[in-house]
Amino acid sequence: MHVLGELRVLHGGEPIVLPPSKKTRALLVYLALTGRPHRRERLCDMFWDLPDDPRGALRWALSKIRPLVNGPGQTRLEADRERVSLSVRAAEVDLLDLRQTLRPDAADPPLDRLHAMAAALSLPLLDGLDLPQFDAYQAWLTAEREEVLHLRLAVLERLTRHRETSDGAALKWVRDWHASDPLSPEAAGILVRTLKKIGRSAEAEAVVQDYQRMAMEAGLGSIPDLLAQRAPEDAPPADSVRRLLQHQTIGFCESEDRVRIAYATVGEGPPLVKAANWLNHLELDWSSLIWARTFKAFAARHTFIRYDERGNGLSDWDVPEISFECFVRDLEAIIDALGLTRFPLLGMSQGCAVSIAYAVRHPERVSALVLIGGYAAGWRIGATPEERERREAVMTLTRLGWGRDNSAYRHIFSQTFMPDGTPEELAWFDDFQRQTTSPENAVRFQEAFGDIDVRHLLGQVRAPTLVLHARHDERITLAQGRELAIGIPGARFVPLESRSHIILGHEPAWDVCMDEIDRFLDIHNL
Repeated sequence: MHVLGELRVLHGGEPIVLPPSKKTRALLVYLALTGRPHRRERLCDMFWDLPDDPRGALRWALSKIRPLVNGPGQTRLEADRERVSLSVRAAEVDLLDLRQTLRPDAADPPLDRLHAMAAALSLPLLDGLDLPQFDAYQAWLTAEREEVLHLRLAVLERLTRHRETSDGAALKWVRDWHASDPLSPEAAGILVRTLKKIGRSAEAEAVVQDYQRMAMEAGLGSIPDLLAQRAPEDAPPADSVRRLLQHQTIGFCESEDRVRIAYATVGEGPPLVKAANWLNHLELDWSSLIWARTFKAFAARHTFIRYDERGNGLSDWDVPEISFECFVRDLEAIIDALGLTRFPLLGMSQGCAVSIAYAVRHPERVSALVLIGGYAAGWRIGATPEERERREAVMTLTRLGWGRDNSAYRHIFSQTFMPDGTPEELAWFDDFQRQTTSPENAVRFQEAFGDIDVRHLLGQVRAPTLVLHARHDERITLAQGRELAIGIPGARFVPLESRSHIILGHEPAWDVCMDEIDRFLDIHNL
């Protein structure tokens, strides 16, 4: 199966005719690339916009896929009453084969293999198989295409640095690398040094000038000497160099249950890791009226690391489990993937409980805890019958109305998150929620939040801790925030004059919050 470029399925080396339905072809590839069972209900939600019989539409599509993938004595497509899965080997799908070849622990491919990989990865993934009206599928496809870009950049870098690559060929590959990732200091630096090596100093200077202009326009500041210097033999890898710049880099790792988690690094300086919360999107956050100023402030002084929780953003949406334990394991996977040894950990809302659990499990890694708007026990714990009934009603409304154009359902959350938000901020957050997760997952998240309980862990926290909480938070009460500070030994508690669960950049409380965090991390970020 070839998914780079237009979809092609071959039997015995010969292409076979594919079903004309784009949804059927998209379903085939989704099953092949994800490589795990999916609930029928979820597949119906992803690919059919409430037809009279979505399960019938799914059965029809599977009937068209089955003869494409099953062979004599070989059943790859498995479907029972609840789940559907397609089992393929990496060698049978071009993208899976490339992923396998480019694993960090795999040997470097020969030069001719790298050439073929660069050509394949230059093709658009699933060309012509966009389904823009289906948000969940499109979000998955966007994440897959982002990974293809990162694979291609990795291949171009290997070609540029390969010992058998001539100067002329290296110039070709590094030009391609630089054009694909123009704000990469590593690509720009190697291009400059290669041009100087072959006597094209004027062109090298032009690259430096262009790079600095783009960096300034992107708000990354000026790096006068970085590109012109010759890199020593023991120069740090590209990821370390990227930390010199406030330029977001997105990567992917797998949690224990093979769920792909998207993470991003941006900024320079000592690391600051933020646990995921409701809701995030690594790309959309930066255009946000809500998150942008806060995240930019963190990235101005730190290598700011954050990720999209399973079930939302650029991470996998179709996941077998959404639970507190999964949230903690996902954070562990991110830290391990980045190889971080010691860092401060930032939690917001339910991310506070995740941060607390991680800090207790890995005390040697967490140098400090910053907790904003958090709680130790979820809404089910100690709730009155009336409160439980209200929460269940909200989940019913979420299930029925989350994905609709009418934002009234999502507005339930917007108004309690930030009651003093401007109309523009509330409208942005309404639309942001719809783009960030599915109705099903929005309900699953709320279910999981209700079961959180880290009260028994508070006394085991050894990291210095700063707890900040809005006095009049309409979603998580001040008493719940104070409970964290009382339970964690030596924690400092700072109440903020606000009604917002998400402290907005135009509120006076935002400046107080950021000043407190800066002073705290200056002392404890060791």
